[in-house]
Amino acid sequence: MPYIKTRDDTEIFYRDWGPAEAPLIMFHHGWPLTADDWDNQMLFFLSEGYRVIAADRRGHGRSQETWTGNDMDTYAADTDDLVKELNLTNVVHVGHSTGGGVVARYVAQHGGGRAAKAVLIGAVPPLMLKTADNPDGIPMDVFDDFRRQLSDNRARFFLDVPSGPFFGFNRDDVETVEAMVHNWWRQGMMGSAKAHYDCIAAFSETDFTEDLKALKVPTLIMHGDDDQIVPLDLTARKAADLVEGSVLKIYEGLPHGMCTTHPELINPDLLDFIRA
Repeated sequence: MPYIKTRDDTEIFYRDWGPAEAPLIMFHHGWPLTADDWDNQMLFFLSEGYRVIAADRRGHGRSQETWTGNDMDTYAADTDDLVKELNLTNVVHVGHSTGGGVVARYVAQHGGGRAAKAVLIGAVPPLMLKTADNPDGIPMDVFDDFRRQLSDNRARFFLDVPSGPFFGFNRDDVETVEAMVHNWWRQGMMGSAKAHYDCIAAFSETDFTEDLKALKVPTLIMHGDDDQIVPLDLTARKAADLVEGSVLKIYEGLPHGMCTTHPELINPDLLDFIRA
């Protein structure tokens, strides 16, 4: 399996499919998942003639656990190390949820001359947490409860999230797809509980406002209006106002995990934006 070593000697697993000369797309996964969460999109774009790359963030999946560095600055620096190690240019960066935060910070702070476009899907920017400057955010006690559930019984918590709000399976008119739940659980349990615990602060408390203002590449923001994990009005609508020239596409009734539940809608829209 391919790995690179980052500037602090952390081993990062990555998947790289497609011809070296093909146009490039890099996918960034959400919490607490892995590169495997992009299987559908990677196979789709591979069939459309693209080279597709996805990595497991440090502490997630097959990448090395570290005691420190489970924060957005380090995740973005790890992405920079991977891009430079593989000598990638003209890359479209696609991030879901926490991965959308990584894309925003990486492209804003490291992507100059190498990033071509950005896509934020169900993404956490600009800020999830309720603060004095973000009064409609989510209260800290919600994220404290995430940490408590993870500490008390991570295996149980990682069943409850996908069988409920992540894929919208808690809605009366939605049938649970057990294979999706089990695959989510499998990916989550591959990683480090410490990294997952720390990453809750990374995705909830990081303020991406200045990163979004600094994005100067074409940017697509995609969000389901029934996202129960990352609320639309708190994130995507605000992000679209902050990213100059961005395109906001809202999907009626779709959940947070819409790339998995509705790839037949998401993939063609991604392709249209990337080709444009």
